[in-house]
Amino acid sequence: MNDNTKTMDLHILQRMNKIPGGMLVVALVISLLVNNLFPGVFRIGGITQALFVEGGNALMGVFLICCGASLNIRQMGMPLYKGFILTAIKFFVGLGIGVLIGAIFGPAGVWGITPMVAIAALTNSNSSLYAILSGKYGDASDTGAISILSLNDGPFFTLVALGATGFASINVKSVISVLLPLLIGILWGSFDSDFREICKKTHVFVMFFLMFPITANITVHSFVQAGVAGLLLGVLSTLLGFVFFFLFNLFLPKKERNAMGAAIGTTAGNAAITPQTVAAVDPTYAASVELSTSMIVSAGMVTFLCCPIVTAICDRYMRKHKKGIYSPEGRVGKEENK
Repeated sequence: MNDNTKTMDLHILQRMNKIPGGMLVVALVISLLVNNLFPGVFRIGGITQALFVEGGNALMGVFLICCGASLNIRQMGMPLYKGFILTAIKFFVGLGIGVLIGAIFGPAGVWGITPMVAIAALTNSNSSLYAILSGKYGDASDTGAISILSLNDGPFFTLVALGATGFASINVKSVISVLLPLLIGILWGSFDSDFREICKKTHVFVMFFLMFPITANITVHSFVQAGVAGLLLGVLSTLLGFVFFFLFNLFLPKKERNAMGAAIGTTAGNAAITPQTVAAVDPTYAASVELSTSMIVSAGMVTFLCCPIVTAICDRYMRKHKKGIYSPEGRVGKEENK
């Protein structure tokens, strides 16, 4: 019986982890194929639809609890510091590129990429994907950083950059909703070592299934509508991950350096509401809302596909060139061995 069991073991998890981006990319590809070729498979109602289409927020909450349980309550300063650094470099680099496009090409931009679209796409990051990647390439302090990083998920920083701050407001409840699961995990894990150990083994499992509801509405049609300009914007946003990787590590102590700077080389799905919000503030943008929205959606899809690969490349670089500083088993493995 034991021999037969060994023969039938396909080691699927091991095979997936050999792919750049590992389980994240595999889940993403499966989701894209199913949702585009067989769109009704996951949308049959009941438990299946609740898990694979509508379960993003619930699974993210569980994921954050698992990550919070691994966070040392005595090291809360580092998550806040990392969150501030990530948010700052994302904002100022994106703003600088948007201003540069405006200075060289004017308000019309280049290839349809206006300063507003560039700023909206490049100052905004996908916190959900960042949180998932932090489970593989970072540690608990990197996951905790999203309590600050999540502030750029939406139109706020774009409005600030366009001089419309008087019409913008930060949704405090949204920030609290991200913090609360983390705090539950931190408190429970701090006083219960058994719970902490369970969470360390569970977060990868949750991470895999979380990818399905996050990508449930991504379609090929969205790519076509945005055209080449949206793809170029997405490629630019992704490649900036290498810049963020370098800048982020400049501000970190050697023992904290990792690949997570690359994980903000994304454009969040929430950024798609930015053109409409900006048009409500400045009607001169109204005519370009539809095209701008499609471009940002397309850029978000490209970064969702490519960012895990870029982060994996940066992680591999750290392992190869930073021996003695960077754990060969990855940052999470290093945290678990403490």
